[in-house]
This record gives sequence, structure tokens and C-alpha cells, in this order.
Amino acid sequence: MRRELLRLWEAEKKTILFVTHDIEESVQLADRVVVMSTRPATLRSIVEIDVPHPRDFSAPRYLELRDAILAEIGLAHQI
Repeated sequence: MRRELLRLWEAEKKTILFVTHDIEESVQLADRVVVMSTRPATLRSIVEIDVPHPRDFSAPRYLELRDAILAEIGLAHQI
């Protein structure tokens, strides 16, 4: 589904607002990730994903951004 969403985005050149709880998915698909707090929801941070498409999921910058978002919500990445 992620591949299809990227294909549609590249073909249509439209803005997509995608809501997910999956950090990996957000870093794979987004140009910008908005991190929200728990209830009542407030904006915690906006993380610019400055990794070109197609994304290399093992690239140091990709991993750095993913880990920064996980740290922002209080989670450590577990393999």
C-alpha cells in the first residue's frame, strides 16, 4: 500500500494528509511529520524529512530522523 500511495503521489502531484501511528511509515512517506502530544492533543514538533525519494531505509539520515521522532514521543527504537 505504501508503494501505491507513493506512485499516486508522484503521478498526481497532489498534497496528501496522511494520519498514522506508525513512525516507520511516516518517515517512509512524508516530507514533513507533525508529532502530536497525548490528550488533549497539542503540537509537539514538526520534523522535516529531508531524505530524497526513493528512500533508503538503512541510510544514516533516515535512521536519525526516525530515531528523533521516536525520542520525541518517549520511545526507543527496538529491532
